[in-house]
Order: sequence, then C-alpha cells, then structure tokens
Amino acid sequence: MSALSFELPESLEAREPPEARGLERDDVRLLVSRRAEQRIEHSSFRELPELLRPGDVVVLNVSATLRAATAGRSGDGTALRVHISGPAPGLSEDWRIVELRTADGSRPLRSRAGDRILLEHGAATFELIAPYASSARLMLARLVGRERLDEYLARHATPIRYGYVADGRPLSDYQNAYASVPGSAEMPSAGRPFTPRLLTKLIGRGVLLATITLHTGVSSPERDEPPLPERYEVPEPTAALVSAARAWGGRVIAVGTTVVRALETVARPDGMLEAGSGWTELVVAPERPLRAVDGLITGLHEPNAPHLRLLEAAAGRALLALSYREALAHGYLWHEFGDSHLVLP
Repeated sequence: MSALSFELPESLEAREPPEARGLERDDVRLLVSRRAEQRIEHSSFRELPELLRPGDVVVLNVSATLRAATAGRSGDGTALRVHISGPAPGLSEDWRIVELRTADGSRPLRSRAGDRILLEHGAATFELIAPYASSARLMLARLVGRERLDEYLARHATPIRYGYVADGRPLSDYQNAYASVPGSAEMPSAGRPFTPRLLTKLIGRGVLLATITLHTGVSSPERDEPPLPERYEVPEPTAALVSAARAWGGRVIAVGTTVVRALETVARPDGMLEAGSGWTELVVAPERPLRAVDGLITGLHEPNAPHLRLLEAAAGRALLALSYREALAHGYLWHEFGDSHLVLP
C-alpha cells in the first residue's frame, strides 16, 4: 500500500523559522495523536512535558547539520546547485553521494556517469561515477582536487535549502539545541523545537533523556523513493536505559524518524535493545511493526513521502489520515521550520 496522499497548499509551507515571526522555537503548534483512543488534540510544543509521564524516555539524535550545498557548473557551463550527502558505505570521505539541482535549488537535475561538475571558486571538481542505489537523481561522485572536501565545505558551502524557504538562513537555524556530532547533510528537524528550558522541564518532570547518532543524507523528494542507507550509533547507555524503561512500563518516545530507524535497527523481537553502530538499511513500515518505540515526535511530511509509511507503523493508517486532515483544516505549517506532531500509544 502506498503512503498517504493529500494536497498540500503552498500557504501551509513554513517559509522561515518561528524566530523570524517573533516566536520562540518551542512556540510552534503540536498536534497530538493518541492511538489507543483514536483521538486528536491541539496543543503547543511548550506543553510537551505535561503530555509525557515520569519514567518515559525521550530519545534524541545528536547529529549536527553540515554545510552541504554549493554552487557549481556542468561541463557545458550550466549553473547548478550541488547537494552533498554523506559518504557511501565502505568508501572514503572523498567519495560522496550527490544530488544535482537547478541553480535556484527548486528541482533535481538528471546527470550521467562521467560528467564533471566544477564546484564554486574552482577549488575542486566532482567526477560523477554511477547512479547510487538505483536512484534516478542521486550519483556516486569522487572529489578531484588538492583540497579536502570538509575544508572546502566549511569555507564555501551553505546549508541545504529548498524552494519553500524564502531566503538563505544561517547554519544556526538548522541546528538542534543539543546537536554535538557533525555529520548530517540535512537537519534532523523533529528536534528543532526543543530548547534548553524545555529539556530542563522534561527532566524536572521525571522524563529521562537518551541519545543516539544518525547522520542524515539528502532528503527524498521523489514520491515513494525508499530511505537510503545511513550511518548510526546506539551507545550502550541508551540501549540499557531504553530496555530498562520497557521493563518498568515507561514509554519510549523517539524524536524524529531518524531515532526510530536507529533504535529499531538494534531492537530484538522482544523490544529490548543491543548497542550497535554502522550503516542501517532498515525501512520501517506497517509490514515491519515497531518493536522498541512506543511513540514519536516528528514534523509534518509531504504527500506520499516515505516517512509517512513509518508514521503509519506508529499511528495506524486511520489515525494518521485523521491527523493530517486535522492539520490541514487547522492551518498547521509543514517542513523543517513548521509545526510538530506527537504520536502517543
């Protein structure tokens, strides 16, 4: 069965962060979906501590966002934009997965093996080697030049931005408050509304915090395109805490689909976790039910996005469809600077 389909009006695409509208990060709206009761509530992200219980465990992804977009030119001189994802499994940092887009970033461009892309400032060139993972838009590329890619990106690149964002934003707008391990091509944006004050309130309420790391690649804007392999680490303290919480009846709340993917990768059939790291190719969907995760915090996803299949595994199709009808009817905002969605068991 395909992911949820609906029409998303342009007016509901968040074009700037809430701070640009005079709000705090945690002032965004929060749609609450309760699976057991098949019920919807409307709240504020700031009220999250009151929606959770003492003994619940909230799991955060501490991956920090990189500058991963840069201008370039094709061999015939056409201006374009290069979105640079992480390295491919088993290859060095100079081998990257890249997506070519129009100069304004509005849509993907098709490319061919053997093409060379001259990066801005002429400091380096990407040689396109082959399509990556049978994708029609992602290419495996090799950096050719004397400069290290991480040094080039730190000096010349910008955060990845899509056409619905009105203007270029600083990297700080794409970092979560708790991010500490650089490596994501795009922000794990479910955690953006968290503030130090809110984290402190959660701890004061008896909610426990744990962390994983999962470095995101470029997003998947094409319909029904499955998630690609991503690097992750679930450390031993997190595995032990999540397993203990499940034993004492606490709920495990993942902050973002990245956390769901990491935890479910190392979950045993009984829901207990084993620490682990590496590359995950797990695709969570209704056909592969959740084992360790009871609920999650996420943003609002585009029609037919693959993440909606993961959300269906958490909420069930009927409640997910109801949730999105409510979000559309009440004017919730989409994308990384938009409103949030809490799914509870």
